[in-house]
Amino acid sequence: MTKASVFEGKKAVYFTLGCKLNFAETSTVGRLLKQVGVHTVKKGEQADICIVNTCSVTEVADHKCRQAIHKLVKQHPRAFVVVTGCYAQLKPEQVAAIEGVDLVLGAEQKGQILHYLEERLLLFPEGREAGDAGHESHAVPTKDIRTFVPSCSCGDRTRYFLKVQDGCDYYCTYCTIPYARGRSRNGSIASLVAQAEKAAFEGGREIVLTGVNIGDFGKTTGESFLDLIKALDRVEGIARYRISSIEPNLLTDEVLEYCAGSRAFMPHFHIPLQSGCDEVLKLMHRRYTTAFFADKVARVKELMSDAFIGVDVIVGTRGETEDFFEQAYDFIRALDVSQLHVFSYSERPGTMALKISHSVPSEEKHRRSQRLLELSDAKWDAFYRNYIGEEAEVLLEKSRTKGVMHGFTNNYIRVEVPVSEDLDNQIVRVRLGDFNQDRSALCATLL
Repeated sequence: MTKASVFEGKKAVYFTLGCKLNFAETSTVGRLLKQVGVHTVKKGEQADICIVNTCSVTEVADHKCRQAIHKLVKQHPRAFVVVTGCYAQLKPEQVAAIEGVDLVLGAEQKGQILHYLEERLLLFPEGREAGDAGHESHAVPTKDIRTFVPSCSCGDRTRYFLKVQDGCDYYCTYCTIPYARGRSRNGSIASLVAQAEKAAFEGGREIVLTGVNIGDFGKTTGESFLDLIKALDRVEGIARYRISSIEPNLLTDEVLEYCAGSRAFMPHFHIPLQSGCDEVLKLMHRRYTTAFFADKVARVKELMSDAFIGVDVIVGTRGETEDFFEQAYDFIRALDVSQLHVFSYSERPGTMALKISHSVPSEEKHRRSQRLLELSDAKWDAFYRNYIGEEAEVLLEKSRTKGVMHGFTNNYIRVEVPVSEDLDNQIVRVRLGDFNQDRSALCATLL
C-alpha cells in the first residue's frame, strides 16, 4: 500500500475533553484527516482510528479521560488509538500504559499526527489484530515547546474557533497548564487574518477567539491583542466575534472601548476570577485584587450594559478557610455577572499550591461548590428574564433536539425556534419569549 492511499476509505472517531481550544484543535485534526480520505464514523460503524484529545485541569478531568479511552477501545477494538492533549503531555507514560492505547502525542507533536498515523497504517493496514499494539509515547519537555500550531475549524457547529495563542507564562500555584502547554506563543496577525478570511469564504459567520491566555497575544511576534482584534474586525463576511476567555489584568480599557464600538465584537466576555477573597488570590499568585476585578466588571457594564459576563471560580483551594470562602461568596454575589463556572480544587502534582498547609475536606468543597452553583443559576435566570419580550438578532444552527433550532443572541442568550432548514447559519431577528420546557433557552418567534 502506498503512502498516497494509506488513509483512503478509513473511518475515524473523535472525542474531546476540556476547553474550547481543545475542541478547535480536534476539529483541525478532523479536517486534516478528511483531506486525505478519512471519513468520520456514523452511528453503528467501526472506526479504524480513534483520536482522544484530553484535559488535565483536575484529577476528575484525568479520570474522565481514562474513562473515555476505555470506552472507545471497547467500542472500536481494531482501531488505532491516539491520545493527545494536556493529560497526554503531563503523564505520557501513564496514558501509554492504558490498554488499547497505541500512540501518545504531547503538545509539540500534535501537528505531526498525520505522520505518525501514516507510519502506523502502513505497518498494520488491517487494524490492531494484524500486529502488536505499539504503545509509543512522544512528549517533549514543555521548556522545549516552541511551535505555534494554527487551528481554525468549526467541526459540526456553525461557529468557527480560531486559535490565536497557546501556552502560559503565569504559573498560578494551583495550575499545571504551563507544564502541559508550554510557554506563551502565538501566530502573526497576518496569518490569523488569513484564517479568518478563509472561514468567511467557507460560509462562517461567527468566530470565537481561543487560546490558553489570549490577552498575552504578541509575545512571539511583537504585536498586541488590541491590534489583533482591530485587524479581525475588518475581515469581510464575519459578522460576529467572541472572546472566549481573557485574564482581567489583560482585558484593558483600550480593548473594552474598541469592542464596545466595533463592527463585529459581541458584548460577551469570559473573565477568570478564581476567588473573591484577596488573601486567596495572593496564595494563588493571581495578578489582580478583588477591587480591580470589580472595577473591570463595572467598566464592561458601563460600556456595554447588555454584556453577558461569565466568571471562573475555584472553591476549596488550599488556604481557603471558611471565613475566606464567605468573603468570596459575598463578593461574587454582589458582582453584576451573568454566570459562574465553578470548579472544585484538585491537587495537581508539581504545583506550588501543595506547599500551602491548610487543606479543605472534599465534603466541604462539595458544599461550597453547590452554594456557588445555586448562586450562578440565580444570576443566569435573572439575566435571561431581563430580556423576555425584547427583540434580538440570533445566529441559528441545527440542533440535536427534534423540531427546533438553537442559536445565540449578540449577548449570548441561548434561543430556541421551530426548525426551518433554510435558516441554518443565518442571522435572523426574533422576539424573545419565556423559557423552554427544560429551561435551557428562551423560546422565540421570528420577526
